[in-house]
Amino acid sequence: MSSDPWGRVDETGTVYVRTADGEQVVGSWQAGSPEEALAYFERKYEGLVVEIGLLEKRVKTTDLSAKDAQTAIDHLREQVDAHHAVGDLDALRARLDKLVSLVEKRREERKAQRAKQSDEARSAKEALVAEAEELARSDQWRSAGERLRSLVDTWKGLPRLDRKSDDELWHRFSHARSAFSKRRKQHFAQLDAQREEARRTKERLVAEAEALSNSTDWGPTAARYRDLMSEWKAAGRAQREHEDDLWNRFRGAQDVFFAARSSVFAERDAEQAENLKLKEELAEEAEKLLPVTDLKAARAAFRSVNERWEAIGHVPRDARPKVEGRMHAVERALQEAEEAEWRRTNPEARARAEGLTGQLQAAVDKLKGQIDQARAQGNNAKADKLERELEGRQALLDQALKGLHEFGG
Repeated sequence: MSSDPWGRVDETGTVYVRTADGEQVVGSWQAGSPEEALAYFERKYEGLVVEIGLLEKRVKTTDLSAKDAQTAIDHLREQVDAHHAVGDLDALRARLDKLVSLVEKRREERKAQRAKQSDEARSAKEALVAEAEELARSDQWRSAGERLRSLVDTWKGLPRLDRKSDDELWHRFSHARSAFSKRRKQHFAQLDAQREEARRTKERLVAEAEALSNSTDWGPTAARYRDLMSEWKAAGRAQREHEDDLWNRFRGAQDVFFAARSSVFAERDAEQAENLKLKEELAEEAEKLLPVTDLKAARAAFRSVNERWEAIGHVPRDARPKVEGRMHAVERALQEAEEAEWRRTNPEARARAEGLTGQLQAAVDKLKGQIDQARAQGNNAKADKLERELEGRQALLDQALKGLHEFGG
């Protein structure tokens, strides 16, 4: 008979293993010595030790599922309980029991982790739904659309919830996207209609602008082009493929008109500048007629200057008041000279002046005679009174004589 601390072989070749519950039959061995029998079943034990060690490592270091781990434990436990090995089987059972506890702990941890992940996924999806519903009301079509597409990708990367919760949240999420797409489609349909209306309006404006481009009615046409530009701005933008072409035609028509107008105005400005120079020379010639010494000659000379003045065309508007003012000043001086000459040579006025002078002279002579007579009679008071009256009449006479002198009398 042969034995070791954990087993023995009796004389019949039966192999036993020692356990806490007493000896258990491992098997029988007839092929060799008892030592070989023990060695064989000890190797069986070592195999179980290795398998349990490997399972412990897998449970601790890999993501082996609790179900698969428990299956492996049950398989090993059957082998241990079958007592087909010699060794400390109770120690192996203890390790398996400990491994069961570890697997259960891992199961609970993973359950808690899944619950946490589910809660996080629910919160994340609810946040996505809330943002999608907010974006559904946005008018920022490009950025909101890009953000919604990004939210879909984020949703796809999140774990699924229970079917009912996941379906409800997805329904809200999908509805928000659909609502945004519908509003965006309506917006762009309306925008397309507006742009088509703008295109038709601008086609009409271009046609009128091109029709006016050869006009020489400068003022009204320029004013109409300003009105057309206001109408253009108010019309809004046409489709991109039409807008630039229409604008180029519209501006091109305006450029033709305004280039022609600028050319004409440049010629006119040059002509008016030359006219101003000529009129300034005539104004200087007219000013040399002053002061008037020979009215008849001055009048004839001014008439000649004025005829040449009238033959000259327009001058620049800002220079007109000054140069015309110089001519008007000479004209007023001639008129004043004519009025003075008229007063001097008017026969009726001269006759009235001579008549008045004669009457005053007669009155003065009469008063002088009365004064002499009063003095001779010794009536000095009367003489003094008559002398005071004489002073007044003499003053009137002097004034009348001065006036008469203006008539050359």
